Parts: sequence; C-alpha cells; structure tokens
Amino acid sequence: MFIAPMLLETAPAPFSHDDYIFEPKIDGHRLILSRTGGQTRLYTRHNNDCTHQYPELNEIVLDDVILDGEVAATDESGHVNFEAIMERFSLRNTDKVRKAAESSPVNYVVFDILRYRGEDLRGYPLHKRKELLSTLTFGNPHMALIPSLEAEGEQLFTKIEALNMEGIVAKRSNSIYVSSRSSAWQKIINWTFADVFISGYRKKDFGWLAADQWGRPIGVIELGVTPRHKMAFYTIKDQLIVGEDPDYVYLEPRLRGKVKIRNWTKAGLLRSPVFVDFIL
Repeated sequence: MFIAPMLLETAPAPFSHDDYIFEPKIDGHRLILSRTGGQTRLYTRHNNDCTHQYPELNEIVLDDVILDGEVAATDESGHVNFEAIMERFSLRNTDKVRKAAESSPVNYVVFDILRYRGEDLRGYPLHKRKELLSTLTFGNPHMALIPSLEAEGEQLFTKIEALNMEGIVAKRSNSIYVSSRSSAWQKIINWTFADVFISGYRKKDFGWLAADQWGRPIGVIELGVTPRHKMAFYTIKDQLIVGEDPDYVYLEPRLRGKVKIRNWTKAGLLRSPVFVDFIL
C-alpha cells in the first residue's frame, strides 16, 4: 500500500526551538516501505514501485506496517554518496541487482511510521509516532532508526557542518502526517558555495551554462535567477556571443557569479546549483 509522503519546505537558516524535533538530512531518496501479509513493497515518493531494486530490504520481522524513510548508499570510506544510490536505483537487470545487493547493500533510515497493525497513525502527533517507532525492531541489518534531537537545532547543524553532511530537518513535534508539502517540516541545507563563469545559455528552456576558471563546462544553472539578474544579463549578453548551435548560445566567459550547491559530483560538476548573485 502506497501513501504519498509528507514533503519539506525550506528554512533559510538553522534554528532552535522547544517545539521541534531535529534530524540529520540523509542524502538519498525517499522510500515508503509497506509490509502486508509477509510481503514487502517499496515505493518512491512518486509512487514508483522499486521493490526489485532493493532486495536486501525485503525481509523484516514486522508485518501490517507502513514506514517512511530515506534509502542511501555509502562509498568506500563510509560516507553517504548520492550518486551511488542513483546508480543503484537505475539498475534493472536482476542478476546485477542481486550482485549489488550482496556486495554493496543499501541502508534504509526510518524516520516515521504511518500504519501499524491495522491502525492509521497519521493523525497522531509526530512525537507519539516516534515513541512507537523506538519500541520496534526491524530485524534487518540494513535498516535503522534515524537519530533525533529535541529543541537544539543549531547544535545539530554545527555537527552536520563539521561532518560535511547534507543538512538537517526540523519537524514540529505535534505535527500530524499530511501527504503534501507542509511548513511543519522544514529542511536546512548545508550549502557549499562556488564561483563560476557564465559561458552561455539555452535557447529554449531557461538555463545558464556554467564553466570553471579554465573554461571547462561544469553544469547548468536553472534556479535562483531573479528578474533583476535576468535584466542585467540581457543588457550585456549580445556583446559576449562567440558562437551557437541548435540548442545553445555560447559566450565569452567574462561574467562571474556565485552559486550554492549541494556538493560536487564525482565528475566535477555542480550538483543542484542555485544562483546567488553576480560577482563584480
């Protein structure tokens, strides 16, 4: 059984508050686990059945239960690796999936329980749902309960920064579970900042091409660009054009800007770049 997940809004900065529970933000993808009649089904946040992708999560000792959490993979050093979980998610061949599950099993970090033993728990406050979760055993070495901290969000964020993790999540302790985006749950991202050069733009859908100081392409900027930024860009872009193809117009890389990103990919590309401002 699939239940659409409760989604996060974004808080501008870390904060502390007695009415909130704070958790590390795991850099993986959302996973709803449903166990009924001894059968496990796994779903993405968009209701795509991904049970086939993660056979190591199929066996748990609970039944008649729906859990919400994040599935993640780690690299050789034990750090959470978003690209690794995306590579695993993309596997379709059964033999390749089985070998990956044996050699590099994923981890499922559980942070909520939505149904248990025939009872819909979504109307209960979060702290009550977490109390129940803390009493349960999954019976699977690849599943664990997420650690949490009451009230002290800034303290947790400082630790997350030191570990170079993705960020934290702040949840109102009395929040009920709704299958939509809600300000009762907020994410605070541990952004990394980078200086880039604007080396071109898309002809159709909006996007600025980004390059590093050596002119190497490092990604496309789609987010964070305000009308003020666009107006400033349009006043100068024609003076910088050096070429084009059917999809892009290329510019002399003289415009510099600052972006915030989740991190760098293994290929040296910007991950989820958000434009901050031009560098004058």
